[in-house]
Amino acid sequence: MTQTNTMQTAADAFNTNGLKTRTDAELHIQEAQANAIATDFTLITTTAEARVDSRELAQHLHNKHQSLFELIKNHRADFEELGILRFQTGVIDGRGQPEKFTMLNEDQCTLALSYSKNTPRVRQLKVKLVKAFGEARRAAYLRKAEYLPSYHRLSDAIHTAAAGSSNEKHVHGNIARLLNKTVGLESGQRAFASTTQQAYMIMAQDMATKAMQSAADHHDGFQRVKQSMQALVACITMQVGHG
Repeated sequence: MTQTNTMQTAADAFNTNGLKTRTDAELHIQEAQANAIATDFTLITTTAEARVDSRELAQHLHNKHQSLFELIKNHRADFEELGILRFQTGVIDGRGQPEKFTMLNEDQCTLALSYSKNTPRVRQLKVKLVKAFGEARRAAYLRKAEYLPSYHRLSDAIHTAAAGSSNEKHVHGNIARLLNKTVGLESGQRAFASTTQQAYMIMAQDMATKAMQSAADHHDGFQRVKQSMQALVACITMQVGHG
């Protein structure tokens, strides 16, 4: 994906509402990240893969989780042919036994659905699973192909601008927090960002890199990055207003 395509991805994501202010644009970024995967499934993503909680899968099937969990245990060998079967124990409040569940990968989810009757609900769930896991794969590819390279370029630019300053670590942290705030990401959530969120972050990092490269020092650089982030939100708002 080129920088132009990345810009267009973010612009397209904003062309659904006539936002008029910077605040509205920031709220829309947060709203977009919450709805980035257009399915009812919540995938638990890591840098390695995405999985679905068996409790949630049972809820979508309108089945009791215990029934689905017993099915998985009874056919454990089949599920383990498709990957490691990760059993976990939930945390409960008050008395009672904690609920056991398992985290299923894409193939294991599909297998679980294959044991159910091919009803309209099951077919709909299959479509949603395909969409959700497809989005997760695209997000993983984008992270490797564009997000990480742009992250390292920004890190190098900050290091150069800091010029051996003892405050370099704080500069990295302050700029990271600024970029997170700009694109609506919480601290520690970049590794799990969707393609839409990553597109915003790639743009932000590229703009911040250019700002640092043109700065006299890291103090000047931070102010330039701050101005570039304000410009990014303003640009998004303008594009949406004319969309």
